[in-house]
Order: sequence, then C-alpha cells, then structure tokens
Amino acid sequence: MAEIRWTEEAVSWLQEINDYLSKNNPPAAQRVVDGIYDRAQILKKYPKIGYKYRDEPEGEIRILLYGHYRIAYIYKEYTIEILGIFHSALKIENYIKP
Repeated sequence: MAEIRWTEEAVSWLQEINDYLSKNNPPAAQRVVDGIYDRAQILKKYPKIGYKYRDEPEGEIRILLYGHYRIAYIYKEYTIEILGIFHSALKIENYIKP
C-alpha cells in the first residue's frame, strides 16, 4: 500500500479552495475539501487510477479527478506525493512546469 504525502503547495491550494467557497457556503466548502481529501485516499490502494499527465525523472505525474477539481500527484514506487489541486477551468500546464 502506498503512502500519501501532501506538499505544502497542495495544502495551500486546498486551503484557498476552502477559503473561496466558505465566503458563500461554509458547509459546502467543508464538503468539497473533505471530498477532495477522501478521493485522494483511494491512491493508497490504487496509485495508478489517475490518468498519466507526464513522465518525470522522479516518477509519473498523474491526475485524479474529483468533480470540477484535478488532483495532481507524482507516483513514485510506494509513495504518492500530492502536488496540487486545480479547478478544471485552470490550465494545469501553467502550474506544473516541465
């Protein structure tokens, strides 16, 4: 079973999502954040469930979908590192540079 690690940047993105959604509906914001976190937990058992975005020397960058959000992670043997959480309206290539 793989270990999941959240980068500081990913945690920051998750907080920004929460802060933005909380302005209008705090309970909904909590549901979205919890849903993203819970969705990422599936990676422990199924680390390649997301689609492959790109190969890097460190491992495969993959994308797992949750509603309107994309969970970007790098798959290394036995380790999943969550890189960021991106709304589907954003161009992910602006945030995950080669």
